[in-house]
Amino acid sequence: MLSFAMSLDPRVMTMFFAGIAAVATVLTLAMPYLVNDTLARRMRAVALEREKIRQRERERIAQGNRAQLRQSPKQYMKTVVDNFNLSKWVGQEAARAMLVQAGYRGQAPYVTYLFFRMAMPIAMLLASLFYIFIVLDLDYPPMIKFAMSIGCAYFGMQSPNLFLKNKIQRRQLSLKRAFPDALDLLLICVESGMSVEAAFRKVSEEVGGQSVALAEEFTLTTAELSYLPDRRQAYDNLAQRTGLEGVKAVSLALQQAERYGTPLGTTLRVLAQENRDMRMSEAEKKAAGLPPKLTVPMIVFFLPVLFVVILGPAAIRVMSLH
Repeated sequence: MLSFAMSLDPRVMTMFFAGIAAVATVLTLAMPYLVNDTLARRMRAVALEREKIRQRERERIAQGNRAQLRQSPKQYMKTVVDNFNLSKWVGQEAARAMLVQAGYRGQAPYVTYLFFRMAMPIAMLLASLFYIFIVLDLDYPPMIKFAMSIGCAYFGMQSPNLFLKNKIQRRQLSLKRAFPDALDLLLICVESGMSVEAAFRKVSEEVGGQSVALAEEFTLTTAELSYLPDRRQAYDNLAQRTGLEGVKAVSLALQQAERYGTPLGTTLRVLAQENRDMRMSEAEKKAAGLPPKLTVPMIVFFLPVLFVVILGPAAIRVMSLH
């Protein structure tokens, strides 16, 4: 009772809350130094990549050969991929399209993807055979155990695709959330008299705080607009790299403006409004689906606590009377 009375002393309470405030202040001041600044590193990498693209095109035009844009893949992976001819086994175009949409470009990620498509089933098969037959020692027929190992090997074969699909979904979510705002900025830049290249460059600088992936895509589009002989190909590449319907519509509008000379400001204004409406409709759809999702957590976590709070004092009183 003495310690409880001392804890209610105003001076003790003041010291306690002052300590909490001091700790919170220190954490608030130290938090910016603990967060990694990935945006600046990614933007520097994109700028360096743009310079490499330009240098590659200059060397190809001057010397007639193609320079390498990316670093070479690991030699043992490249040797395995070449010896087993995995490019024809997996499908080159589909694999490259998935890697690009996931944000991986160049030959090294492609070779790594092909290597793991072959290595993961073998590793999962051997690990499952060791675990099922030796570690667990299950009371099943050998054929059942071997079928379980085959299932693990199939999962290992599909795991690189699952990883890429998860990466693509997260990247597309980041692009989808930031694209309406980026389209508004692009419209402002175009209506202010900027060229398309300058508008893309300016928007990539401004939108990087919201979506690094979108800033990277816009920077690459700016680089492609500067060296591709057909500017419409740069817009088509942007649509293929993102895989979003809104970006495809904007790319098509930019291609039509390049071909027919139509006013770009009016088209971008309509598309910006459509993207904002689409984002609002998706938010409303998620909000409408929230009550059914909250039913089970409320029944499991909220109602028992509510019953304890309501019936707890009455139960304590009844127990004290007996």
